[in-house]
Amino acid sequence: MTEIFVVNSGSSSIKYQLVELETGNALVNGLIERIGEPGSEAEDHGAGMKLALDHLGDGHDIAAVGHRVVHGGTRFTEATVITDEIEQQIDDLSPLAPLHNPANLIGIRAARKALPDIPHVAVFDTAFHRTLAPEAYTYAIDAAVAEKYGVRRYGFHGTSHKYVSERAAEFLGRPLADTKTIVLHLGNGASACAIDGGRSVETSMGMTPLEGLVMGTRSGDLDPAILGYLHRQGGYDFDALDDLLNKRSGLLGLTGSGDMRDVEAAAGGGGTSEDDGAEGVGAAVAEAALAVYRHRIRSYVGAYWAQLGRLDALVFTAGVGENSVSLRETTLVGLEGLGISVDPARNASKSRAARYISPDGSPVAVLVIPTNEELEIARQTFAAID
Repeated sequence: MTEIFVVNSGSSSIKYQLVELETGNALVNGLIERIGEPGSEAEDHGAGMKLALDHLGDGHDIAAVGHRVVHGGTRFTEATVITDEIEQQIDDLSPLAPLHNPANLIGIRAARKALPDIPHVAVFDTAFHRTLAPEAYTYAIDAAVAEKYGVRRYGFHGTSHKYVSERAAEFLGRPLADTKTIVLHLGNGASACAIDGGRSVETSMGMTPLEGLVMGTRSGDLDPAILGYLHRQGGYDFDALDDLLNKRSGLLGLTGSGDMRDVEAAAGGGGTSEDDGAEGVGAAVAEAALAVYRHRIRSYVGAYWAQLGRLDALVFTAGVGENSVSLRETTLVGLEGLGISVDPARNASKSRAARYISPDGSPVAVLVIPTNEELEIARQTFAAID
């Protein structure tokens, strides 16, 4: 059996999983948090990696280590074996993902030091979207400025969108090359992707993961002139604007809680006054936020349906998409004219398997398919060394 060690390193965490490639099973998984913080079990990522490897134990023959890297720019369009030169190139892309690439690199360096005789592979979130056409990835700003600074749509959540779209075609019994799908990856971070024959043709996240759908703490789409207005009228500097849009917006900004479970519970009658924040979101406030959240998704579904020209499947995935019965049903209300509808009984199923939630005979199959980004990273890692 082929074993791939999958690592997702954050600035103060290491999430890891040992994947048995042939079965797709996770033999071992774990999360080391608060690295370098007082009281942590790991003083740095090197110590954290040692803890992870100790957790794996003996008796494993690891074929390769697969590392999640958020941003590959235009330089990396597929999984790539890591060398010192590749490390440097990933670092060079850090201005495009300052919160992610440096953190990913810390884990890469710690793992390469701990496992020097095993190949290490970088798997990029952006790589799946390399198939976007120029008209889909180009922003209408001064072309010379865009070229100089790499300003364009890159897209993210690529490993999830790839895995889920392929599973959808398999589930439907259709050739991937003849399947048109919209995948809604709805978690704390959220993105939509239109996939034609296994190729990403549209995606909601842009140059950064901020654009697109409403998220847990991120705003998604907004008029860019708002930034200048807040700077002039409110005295917001760049750091304050960045903090506002990435950490204090989305559901958190609208309700005081960035957790969809809290917001849905409040909207269902669990809230108190309209002025309550994270400790007690008001029902009216929560429902208004959910209306914004659903409206944004519907806008993207309609636009992507138009881009694809035909839709075979609409797929919900990730934490919110897989688990929120209410959100799936209420989000798709009004899309019956596009052939999209939900069967309430099927939608309410607690099954963790891939499944239909649309009625029999529906023109568009509405599916729930659990994502498995670790397995996709493992597959791409093995393909890169094979």
